[in-house]
Amino acid sequence: MTGRIRNWFSPTRLRDRFESWRYGDFDPNAKLGKRGEQVAAIELRRKGLRVIAESESDRAGEIDLIAMDVRRRLIVFVEVKTLATRRPGHPADRVDEKKQARISRAALRYLKRKKILGTPCRFDVIAVWWPTDEPTPTKIEHYEAAFESTIEYSFY
Repeated sequence: MTGRIRNWFSPTRLRDRFESWRYGDFDPNAKLGKRGEQVAAIELRRKGLRVIAESESDRAGEIDLIAMDVRRRLIVFVEVKTLATRRPGHPADRVDEKKQARISRAALRYLKRKKILGTPCRFDVIAVWWPTDEPTPTKIEHYEAAFESTIEYSFY
């Protein structure tokens, strides 16, 4: 009995329980892309951002995560790319100009729909390496201000 209690109160277990309570947890049974988005949302919360929308989509396109930096009064549109193999290559390389244009159009429509068009914003990319044989991601990289809006003069 005391062994079970001691294990339950171990420092690593308490830290893990606190982190999952504080920043959220991911669903291990979800599809790879959804798990990547969940882990990216946890990373954003760790950095002090507040996630306000997930998988926001309309006819212009889809935005994986929308977060708010309350201190800077800034809206952050995040594209999450998850790579499941150990082969060389970077997940963020898949955010090409066409994808950037779709994200920019979707972000503009989101800002118009919420009536916050004058709010400063930026576009981030989060790259997640999650091999299929691993229970958790092996590497996460967050690129702040990864690209500019491709729509001229639309955000100013």
